[in-house]
Amino acid sequence: MTDRPAHIMQLLPPWAEPWLEFIELGLQIVLIVLGAWVLNLLFRRLIRRLAGSYSLPAELVMVARRVVGLVIYLGAMLMILDRFGVSGTVLWTAFTGFAAVAAVAFFAAWSVLSNIFCTLLIFTTRPFRLHDHIELLESGDKPGLKGRVMDINLIYTTLQEEEDAQVLQVPNSLFFQRVVRRWRKA
Repeated sequence: MTDRPAHIMQLLPPWAEPWLEFIELGLQIVLIVLGAWVLNLLFRRLIRRLAGSYSLPAELVMVARRVVGLVIYLGAMLMILDRFGVSGTVLWTAFTGFAAVAAVAFFAAWSVLSNIFCTLLIFTTRPFRLHDHIELLESGDKPGLKGRVMDINLIYTTLQEEEDAQVLQVPNSLFFQRVVRRWRKA
């Protein structure tokens, strides 16, 4: 049995005694949610008054409301999870671990993702088409990559050089980093 005062236990019906722990947990959760809602309401009013007093832009007011609401409700969620026995430290460690792995994976895949996005841009903006002759210009005094467009896939555009018929595979992201000279097919 728990350390509840005897006079409270006498007030409860006998059927409620085994459920007391769950009822108490439910009441705590309801109070946390209600407190978060009231706190969010108070901060929204405070932000509205400050916005009226200082003529703040509507965009700033909207962002402030959303950030305050997010912080309040995340704090309430952490408090509720604490009532269920989930440690905030464990959650923070797991979150930062997953975020670090996601950041490394995103950084590692950035080049591939950039080329895929640039492929979509090539297909929609059509800076060149199959069988066009193009040249990627380096700078004023250096000749660039030059050839006939043979294929455009998700990562590379394949160019065939005119002089010695060699094939070049150019990453699609380069077409948006350099100037492209184009001669249409005949």
